[in-house]
Amino acid sequence: MKLRNILFIIMALTISTTLFGQGKLLSERLGYKPTDKLLIVNCDDVGMCHAANLAAIQGLEEGLITSGTIMVPCPWFPEIADYAAKNKGVDLGVHLTHTSEWKYYRWQPLSDICLVKGLADKMGFMWREVSEVYEHATPEEALIEGRAQIRKALDAGVPVTHIDSHMGTLQYKQEYMQVYLQLAVEFNLPVRMASQSTLERMGAPGLRETFAGEGIVFPDYFVYDELESYDKNDVKGFWEGVVRGLKPGVTEVFIHASTPGDEIKSITNSWQTRIQEYELFVTDSGFKALLEKEGVKLIGYRPLLELQRSIKNK
Repeated sequence: MKLRNILFIIMALTISTTLFGQGKLLSERLGYKPTDKLLIVNCDDVGMCHAANLAAIQGLEEGLITSGTIMVPCPWFPEIADYAAKNKGVDLGVHLTHTSEWKYYRWQPLSDICLVKGLADKMGFMWREVSEVYEHATPEEALIEGRAQIRKALDAGVPVTHIDSHMGTLQYKQEYMQVYLQLAVEFNLPVRMASQSTLERMGAPGLRETFAGEGIVFPDYFVYDELESYDKNDVKGFWEGVVRGLKPGVTEVFIHASTPGDEIKSITNSWQTRIQEYELFVTDSGFKALLEKEGVKLIGYRPLLELQRSIKNK
């Protein structure tokens, strides 16, 4: 390779790094100190059922939940959309949904089935497992459906702040990651992103750079690998350990909070964990005190959205 070409590549990388601020932690780019520990507590599966909506709303208004992501194809989407439309400052994104995993409680694609027939099983519902999506569908179909979900949320008045992927469908395979990136760019939204160590383990070490190169903003760290040691019999102990181990920068954790009741019990066998996460992140004063003791600052995705769009407008 000629010296001139090498210098051009180095210059391009330098410009990219300067432009998108990748030499700094996201927390610093948001105006915090290099030593500050910031935490995003995202509540997944909002809109999935009434109990999930109640938990998310209470957590956003009174608890430690700082953002949530909505499953737009689910039956209780209208309820959370109405709430979001009336509370424009709320931090809610779209939980891009390409699977329908529960035994009896199911949902279908929003898109014309003729355009996304690979996303539906013989009963017309979305596949239960991510592997079934990869087997039967195409990335193009996933893109069509993802776009439809974001547009429906926006049309319903949801002030969408970010996107992530239900069950990680758009985050485990390269072709589907491209769909994830395309949607983030098309709608100019921040994304959930695995930590660098996780991506290296998954064989995708350059993914964060690829998204950053397109001007997409994401947290510094994401608690995922740690979930292998999640003891469902000690929900509070696990999350206390996560809080004590936070690094300087912006970390995202995700929970599936639900209020107690027969509804959530009839949907999923994980109802006990969901209720415990609701109690811990919404009503437990001792857990809140631990965050304060550890010097953890809570933020949502809206500052990331504002940063991303300020970069894009330069």
